[in-house]
Amino acid sequence: MPEVNVGNASSFSDPGRKVFEISGQEVGVFLLRGEFYAWENRCPHLDGPACQGRLLPLATEAVNADRTSRGREFSKDHMNIVCPWHGMEFDIRTGRHPTNQAIRLRKVPLRIEQGEIYVTLRG
Repeated sequence: MPEVNVGNASSFSDPGRKVFEISGQEVGVFLLRGEFYAWENRCPHLDGPACQGRLLPLATEAVNADRTSRGREFSKDHMNIVCPWHGMEFDIRTGRHPTNQAIRLRKVPLRIEQGEIYVTLRG
């Protein structure tokens, strides 16, 4: 499996992402709270370009003690990628869909050495 340098870590904003096409494979590299993550740019739903979608906090239902709704709240801890084709969401850190843990993005191995980011493509 070839390892490819995709650039310097300091070139990313936080949160931020860059999508690379390397030898016909597309990879999204994300920076979130000082940590890097890499995913294949393929939504498991219908192969859409998931890594090119919006970055949005996870929206949850706020529930009062009496079990009535206060409306929707945005998470302070979870940031999602939203596939632009059909709105499927995936946690940037885990690649998992928020409600169906069996649906997830395919992880791309990533390492950082001397400030340079390397991803390992599948063979």
